[in-house]
Amino acid sequence: MPFYNRLDTRTAADRRTAEGLLRLKGALDQAIPGKTLDQTLLLATWNIREFGGNKSGGREAEPLFYIAEVLSRFDIIAIQEIQDNLDALDQLMGLLGRWWRYLVSDVTLGRQGNGERHAFIYDSRKLSFGGLAGELIPPTRKEGDRLVADFAFARTPYLAGFRAGWFKFTLCTQHFYYGQDRADDPQRVREAQAVVKLLLQRMKARDRWAPNAILLGDFNVFSTQDQTFLALGRGDFQVPARLLGQYTNAKLNKPLDQISLLAPEVSHQLELARAGVFPFFDQVYREQDHAHYLPEQSLKRYLEWRTYKLSDHLPVWTELKIDFGTDYLQRKLQQGQGG
Repeated sequence: MPFYNRLDTRTAADRRTAEGLLRLKGALDQAIPGKTLDQTLLLATWNIREFGGNKSGGREAEPLFYIAEVLSRFDIIAIQEIQDNLDALDQLMGLLGRWWRYLVSDVTLGRQGNGERHAFIYDSRKLSFGGLAGELIPPTRKEGDRLVADFAFARTPYLAGFRAGWFKFTLCTQHFYYGQDRADDPQRVREAQAVVKLLLQRMKARDRWAPNAILLGDFNVFSTQDQTFLALGRGDFQVPARLLGQYTNAKLNKPLDQISLLAPEVSHQLELARAGVFPFFDQVYREQDHAHYLPEQSLKRYLEWRTYKLSDHLPVWTELKIDFGTDYLQRKLQQGQGG
């Protein structure tokens, strides 16, 4: 759990924060499975809106406490929309505790990149970073004295290798281009197709980090009939059954965020694996709290304002069983009998 010692409940703001944390903790206890030492992996993805930005006054201590409380329930989380300034991220890590670590990409330059970073935040008591960290880059070809690419991502996918118990895997996160406000923006579809193809190639390469790959992030999926979403199912990638069709934005009308796996060691679990989306606005920054925060503003303005405190996306998670000891021993016995 995060550290709460900085709260001074003699002040109205910190008293409100403590009350919000109690509601949040109760809801998380009901919604998210408990963490284990080495039997399961709790994996999540969360687009935290312009994290590190200063719109609507930036993030004070209160929303950072709430974000830390949510993150602490998972073992590793892929984060999208981290901004150039990492002060808020460092403050968040201070609330989580010294055993939490992060890996962060460089800022994506250019207008389409929106100055964003990707990050992985993980509990080092459970996971170890394997040393692999990099980006998925489309191939180039030489034309004269120049290297030319036929395609480029608006925000380059970020990947890293991790190990948790028996489970060794490559985690790849991406924030697909949004573009036009419709289901199948051509660039968004092409990004989805490209990242699946490139990651599949990496998994087939001899120098791959691990046989298991997990692709997750904000894919800007409008529906499960989108070409963007359907691209995730190609190349043997699988979405946990309990995530199919779940809405992941704060308005609860689009399945924007997804988790998709190409992971032979856990693929048999995905029909039954526990998974879900956590609706934090039921507990904090609620509609009925409007008068406490923006009494002079309309409810519509308040509902937009609160997304810059927490987010306009909800955390998406799944639980994977990573204790393969029983299967391993059974295979060893079968090999012995065969000899």
